[in-house]
Amino acid sequence: MCGIVGVVSNAPVNQLIYDALLLLQHRGQDAAGIVTQQERKFFMHKAKGMVRDVFRTRNMRSLPGNCGLGQVRYPTAGNAFSEEEAQPFYVNAPFGIVLVHNGNLTNAHALKAELFSTDHRHINTESDSEVLLNVLAHEIGETTRGLPLTPHDVFEAVRKVHRRLRGSYAVIALIAGHGVLAFRDPFGIRPLCMGVADGTVMLASESVAMEGTNHKFDRNIQPGEAVFIDLQGQVHAQQCADHPVLNPCIFEFVYLARPDSVMDNISVYQARLNLGETLAKRVISTVPPSEIDVVIPIPESSRPSAAQLAQLLGLPYREGFVKNRYVGRTFIMPGQSVRKKSVRQKLNVIASEFKGRNVLLVDDSIVRGTTSKEIVQMARDAGANKVYMASAAPPVRYPNVYGIDMPTSGELVAHDRTVEQIRQIIGCDALIYQDVDGMKKAIGSLNANIKGFDASCFDGVYVTGDITLDDIERLNANRVDGDDTLEDNSRLALPNHED
Repeated sequence: MCGIVGVVSNAPVNQLIYDALLLLQHRGQDAAGIVTQQERKFFMHKAKGMVRDVFRTRNMRSLPGNCGLGQVRYPTAGNAFSEEEAQPFYVNAPFGIVLVHNGNLTNAHALKAELFSTDHRHINTESDSEVLLNVLAHEIGETTRGLPLTPHDVFEAVRKVHRRLRGSYAVIALIAGHGVLAFRDPFGIRPLCMGVADGTVMLASESVAMEGTNHKFDRNIQPGEAVFIDLQGQVHAQQCADHPVLNPCIFEFVYLARPDSVMDNISVYQARLNLGETLAKRVISTVPPSEIDVVIPIPESSRPSAAQLAQLLGLPYREGFVKNRYVGRTFIMPGQSVRKKSVRQKLNVIASEFKGRNVLLVDDSIVRGTTSKEIVQMARDAGANKVYMASAAPPVRYPNVYGIDMPTSGELVAHDRTVEQIRQIIGCDALIYQDVDGMKKAIGSLNANIKGFDASCFDGVYVTGDITLDDIERLNANRVDGDDTLEDNSRLALPNHED
């Protein structure tokens, strides 16, 4: 997953893009980059690290111009440790194009071969985003054939791009001397929206980037739609997909997005409240509320669901865990053994909320199960009488291929296991999961125009309809490799949405 932003303005945009990236930091903490354009020249700075660390005053001064792009990266394919794979990516012909991308191309390997053998373009990294940029550049070149670029040419090129790409992609590209182009895959899997202010048009992954920079949310980019903003700020838009259908990623609403965002006309916060409401019904059928003394969320995304569940069951809602927001690197000195960070370094318990009580812990989802197991033990060590665990999402049983860093099937605690087997692994006294249909109804009820979701990590149905077991194995082989010298990269290790 990544966060992307693009701006066309009548004033310098470097600070605006920086501020927007801070608001999207939850979508990626591995690397950050900004590119701006002045006259026909691009100015770029990108590096590994958080936004606040990548950009210093000297870097910001070297980013002049009234239009530009930015990205925060959380890698799901390629090399997480390569500075070269930080975005934006640049290609010099035709016109000069820079691009940022959120998503994952499932046919990147085939496209890379085509680009070499047919399009005669060179790919220098393992990133599918560089592949996407070169496909776009090739199609723009084929469409214009040396003539001046028009919005019609841009849309015709995107139409051809849609026919070649498979997978998920929300894209923002800057074409030197012409303007900013944005488009979304025909299924609308990854989010993209547009906002406006006096003299400025902004495109971004989430609405919070607009609201936090004093822009008015205008609308979502539709599945398959392309939007081209010329350097005068005029917006051109056209549907470029043959059969677009809105199937947004449901995991955005479960966990990825900030709660104060609205995505595809659905409030993320309200979606999580709804998940808590449906989860409450599941809890009642498993554990009588009279046997629960307190409801405690596992910070942070589960808080709305846990609060709604507690209210409906008439139970006290308490904060029982405090998150350490400043967990740093684990440094390995010569001769030392590898030491991964424990969950106990990221969370601390408030023992008084557990001692002698039957507690219901609520999490947004359970992926590997290792974190849940340790948290259950922490609750027991703090004196809990019984520890029940509830997940606002269904069991995560399948890998994700559309741009979420989901483990392989063998690493998923729910893969090929019953709920009882999972409960035994985690060590809780009862385990309650959301069901898939309940999750879809809880979130889908907030926008009647959405007929379905990509919920592939829960139900194994890949909405693009072209994913085989061989594809999954190949994509897993290209996943970003972990580094045993680094701390556990679990969700609890990531900077929090609500910090």
